[in-house]
Amino acid sequence: MKEKEVSLNRRVVITGVGLVTPLGIGRDETWSALCAGKSGIGEITRFDTSCFETRIAGEVKNFHPEDFLPKKEARRIERFIAYSLAATRMATEDSGLVINSSNADRVGVLTGCGLGGLSLLELTTRIIDQKGPGRISPFFIPMMIGNMAPGMIAIYFGAKGPNASVATACAAGTHAVGDAFKIIQRGSADAMITGGTESVITPTCIAGFSAMKALSTRNDDPEKASRPFDRDRDGFVVGEGSGILILEALDLALERGAKIYAEVVGYGMSGDAYHMTAPAPGGEGAARCMQAAIKDAGISETEIDYINAHGTSTQMNDQYETMAIKSVFKDHAYRLAISATKSMTGHLLGGGGGIEAVFTALAIQQGMIPPTMNLDNPSPECDLDYVPNQARKQNVTYALSNSFGFGGTNACLILKQMTND
Repeated sequence: MKEKEVSLNRRVVITGVGLVTPLGIGRDETWSALCAGKSGIGEITRFDTSCFETRIAGEVKNFHPEDFLPKKEARRIERFIAYSLAATRMATEDSGLVINSSNADRVGVLTGCGLGGLSLLELTTRIIDQKGPGRISPFFIPMMIGNMAPGMIAIYFGAKGPNASVATACAAGTHAVGDAFKIIQRGSADAMITGGTESVITPTCIAGFSAMKALSTRNDDPEKASRPFDRDRDGFVVGEGSGILILEALDLALERGAKIYAEVVGYGMSGDAYHMTAPAPGGEGAARCMQAAIKDAGISETEIDYINAHGTSTQMNDQYETMAIKSVFKDHAYRLAISATKSMTGHLLGGGGGIEAVFTALAIQQGMIPPTMNLDNPSPECDLDYVPNQARKQNVTYALSNSFGFGGTNACLILKQMTND
């Protein structure tokens, strides 16, 4: 399709999804575990945690990169990149999108990542200290930087369109999906591979968040450690993995007979301009972000049925997100179904928005809202319907997915059930 033939303000749909998460490898395994309320959180196995205050995380299990990559590449590629490549392979196969010489320059890649190859940075620092700078790998720099995820995806899958990486902390995956949506909407691409990826279950990451008193220390009961909106929450749990979506212009998706999970209809961004790590009082910045997404979608607040909350299990985030929801939705806030899937996956940081966008699309497609687990004693200030401890069968027409990051950066997506209108 020639550029001049592309209309502006195109409709954009999700035609494929891929997941690598602490709950499983692939859409079906992950979604089944999520709706069953299973936890992917356990003791850290990557390094000796005996001297750490927090010894738990949401590690990806049974992931074999050679199942998705040539063996030579699988051995040397950084984990966060491998996760994104595996999730992309699953998403492209799911969508049936074929990238070839006829469309390669109209298919782009845009992913989010918070910290990139932190484990490689730690390893390389040790090598320099012990053996000198002449012994480090020539792949150190290119394999560490976050934008190598979309770079390698483009190389492996031949996507020559817009290519970028977003590094907005815990909002990165959602920003990536929203930006990809806008790229297609304005006619700069016909399809985008998008989402988020992260793998930083490393000593410096755990020690750093522990120093901030941000992590749960419920080491004796890891599956119960992430408990968003619960009175006894004591911090978040670091997770890892990747969630990738294939976004396409609706007309082209219909033309090739693609199945459609949901339509992307709204995207909001805002900044708190308040504090490095704490959210703005009352969730003011988050509220403006949700309002921006609703305005972009051209709908009213009362049309939203479900919110996949940021829901980190920290005292301040859960309280302020609840306050923000009440500020935006008023009385309708009490009629919304809200769930925090981080209660089962942990917090994937820059990758969180990617898997949660997939979860939101699946909730719409399947008519099933995943639960907020470990919500045994709701915090007094968190008094909304958080779908506690059991998935709920419910039709979802419009859904909102929230992500809020350090630095006061906020991102919200609105997805819609696909109809024939």
